[in-house]
Order: sequence, then structure tokens, then C-alpha cells
Amino acid sequence: MPSEDHGSTVPRRQLGRYLRRAREDAQVTVKAAADALEWSTPRIWRIENGAVGMRALDVKAMCDLYGASAELTEVLMALARETKAKGWWQSYGDALPSWFELYVGLESAARRIRDLQTDVVPGLLQTKAYAREVIALDHPDLGPEEHERRLAVRMERQNLLVRRVPAPPSLEVIISEAVLMRSLRDRSAMAGQLRHLADANEMPNVAVRLLPFSAGLHRWASGGGFAILDFPEQRGREPEPPTVYSDGPTGALYLDKTREVDMYESIWLSASESALDSAQSTRAIRALSEELYNE
Repeated sequence: MPSEDHGSTVPRRQLGRYLRRAREDAQVTVKAAADALEWSTPRIWRIENGAVGMRALDVKAMCDLYGASAELTEVLMALARETKAKGWWQSYGDALPSWFELYVGLESAARRIRDLQTDVVPGLLQTKAYAREVIALDHPDLGPEEHERRLAVRMERQNLLVRRVPAPPSLEVIISEAVLMRSLRDRSAMAGQLRHLADANEMPNVAVRLLPFSAGLHRWASGGGFAILDFPEQRGREPEPPTVYSDGPTGALYLDKTREVDMYESIWLSASESALDSAQSTRAIRALSEELYNE
């Protein structure tokens, strides 16, 4: 069973992939499946994309329609029960947009997170002061109470880096020097953010690397930031595929096809070859803090 930290995100995605494969193997279209089950076609899409939890009886109905074996049906019905698990983030309700709630669940289940950032400090390494200003600028229409709820979610996410069970993921960050030069309105708070980034390199599961201006361009530098998430193997099941995530003001992009992930892997490798190592980055970040903020 998934832990409370993992919630239902990964089981939903796994179940959706199994059901899509069973439907395609049976040569049943989405519309034909929806008509036979007396459901809407969007419901089938949501199930196959892992967007919703499932009842075991509904999974059995789908498996019966697709002619799935009794063994597979039993496995998928058990997996359906896991899609009802709750993650900590679900207690925050609408403080999380639905497209980002999916990412938080994947982030909690990942064994390795690689994050390339060209514009802002990644959320898992933001100080409270930095996060508060980012949230206020991104959501000027929200009141102070809602800002604080979103801030609480961001701070809670960071607990996964120090959790005991399950083991925390490794976090590898490549961050553009431009991010560090772009100050907060409170310059002393920005100095604190730089110190926090340098201190993070002392954590055993965190590596922060600086991509200096002098390194020039890397492959697809115009594409902006993204994260690549890798997941642990699970006994008796296909592993969750590596997933690329990037977001914007109105939604997010999730990519897990091999050719898509391979492209982003090549971008990561290109940036990695140009970035300083962790020790060099720590020294450079501390030097920037002293130079820019006299601290």
C-alpha cells in the first residue's frame, strides 16, 4: 500500500496505463468503451490519464469489457483500492490547482528529482521570504489568507527532503546565475536565500550547481526550466516511467514518452556539462552574497 506521503497519484497513473493497454489490446475505442459502460468519453480519458480514483467494481466492469484475464483483473482491482489513498497536500483543498496537485504527488513518490531553473529558485529550496514574494507576485488577486495557505503548502513540500520513511529523494538542481542576480525587494531576504542555497549543498541528498554566465548557452536554452522525476521500482509492477514536468501561469506539461524524456535528458546533460560542481557552486554563491549584499 502507498504511504500517506505518496497518496494516490502514482497508483492512479499506473492503473490508467494498464486499463488503456487492455482497451487497446482488445481493439476497443474510447467511445465504444464509454457507450458500453454507459459513461462519458471524458470519464474514460480521465481514468486512463490517472486523473481520478477508481472503485474496484468499476475496474472489474472495464476488465470484463476488455476480456482481461482473471489474474490481471484481480491485480487491477487491488490497485484501484490504492487510488483512494490521501496525500498530505489534499488537506489544503483549493490552495493547490489541480494540475499542480498531480506534480506534488509525483514529487512525493520520486526517488530522484532533477531541476533545471533559469528564472526562479526551485520551490523545494526557497526560503519563506522568497516564496512569499513569488506567491504574492504570481497571485495578486488573492487575499493574505490564501497567500499564507499557498506558502504553507510550499514549506510543507520541503519536508520530503528530510523525511525518514520513506527515504528522501535525491535532489539535483542546476540554477542559472541570472536567478541569483535577480533580487527580492528585501535585499537582506535575498542574501538569506543565497545562504540557504549554499547551505543546502551540505545535505547528503541535495546537490546545487550554478550555471554561470561565462558558461554560455546550453542545448535548448530557450526552452526554460523543467524537472525530471525518476521513481523507485515496485515489486510485481511495471516501474513508473521517468516524467518531465514544466509549468506556466495556466497549467502544466507532463511528458513520459521515451523520446520526450530522452530529449530533456539531453538538455539536462548539456547544462550539467557547463555547470560548476557542488563545491565550486557553494563558493560562488557565497561570494555572490557577499558581493551583492555585503553579507
